[in-house]
Amino acid sequence: MTISKRDIERKIGMDIPLIEQVKIQAQVLVPLVKTLQAELGEERANEIVRKALGDVYRKDGERWWRTQGARNLGEKMTSAFDRFAAGDALDYEVVKQASDAFEVNVTGCRYAKFYNEIGAPELGFLLTCSADVSMTEGFGTRVSLTRTHTIMQGASHCDFRYVLKQREEDTPS
Repeated sequence: MTISKRDIERKIGMDIPLIEQVKIQAQVLVPLVKTLQAELGEERANEIVRKALGDVYRKDGERWWRTQGARNLGEKMTSAFDRFAAGDALDYEVVKQASDAFEVNVTGCRYAKFYNEIGAPELGFLLTCSADVSMTEGFGTRVSLTRTHTIMQGASHCDFRYVLKQREEDTPS
């Protein structure tokens, strides 16, 4: 029996909660980003990191979205937040769950707590929160995300608002 790299990645991703994956990745990414910032300047380094990670997260979003089948947006995003919250990573309340919308407020974030504990709160948004927009882009052009503030940036909560845009042929003339 041959085991592919994809099978291994899928198995690892299922067994290790996302919060733990983030902690493992941060052991390499935080020193790398700090070195890039020192060498290139913060703005340029962060731009490079956002681009590189954005591509990774967008592809992850595409793969994940394809595995969700014909379920509606609310059902898919409920599943996504279960994944993001695994390992007691998030406290959140669903504000709205519908076929064309999913709204949630995150009121507790262990991702932010972790980045504060390691003395890199400014990198938490860059390395973790910025994934949300890129991953959503991977869901396709009809899904949009609006988020006006995050715990990682000092707000009391994160406000995620996902909307499924109507197709042009669905819009009355």
